[in-house]
Amino acid sequence: QVQLVESGGGSVQAGGSLRLSCAASGSIQLSYCMGWFRQTPGKEREWIATIDAGNTSTVYADSVKGRFTVSHDNAKNTLYLEMTNLKVEDTAVYYCAADDPRRRPTRETDDLGFGCGKWYSSYEVWGQGTQVTVSS
Repeated sequence: QVQLVESGGGSVQAGGSLRLSCAASGSIQLSYCMGWFRQTPGKEREWIATIDAGNTSTVYADSVKGRFTVSHDNAKNTLYLEMTNLKVEDTAVYYCAADDPRRRPTRETDDLGFGCGKWYSSYEVWGQGTQVTVSS
């Protein structure tokens, strides 16, 4: 059973940068789908980015495109989210998620083109979240 633990959150001024890490215990196969989401109080969890564990395909939400970069280090079994030019509206709890599409195929309507999706329901394993606060 894969478990995920996020780290790297904190407080930063607008325009600054942070790197979030998501360490996986258990085996993450190259076929796995990995995602980042974020959530603010009273709002639904928002999808940010999806990557396959083999680092061959990535897709970003428009709100973070060009500012955030997702990557997966297979040797370290760790997912990263590099965040630059942070804005106040990026303040949220950030969650990483993982799913095995071979065992739980992504719904066709959610497939981003490489077997992974962006819906909350497309991910089975979630981390506990890490707070990111951006001040003006």
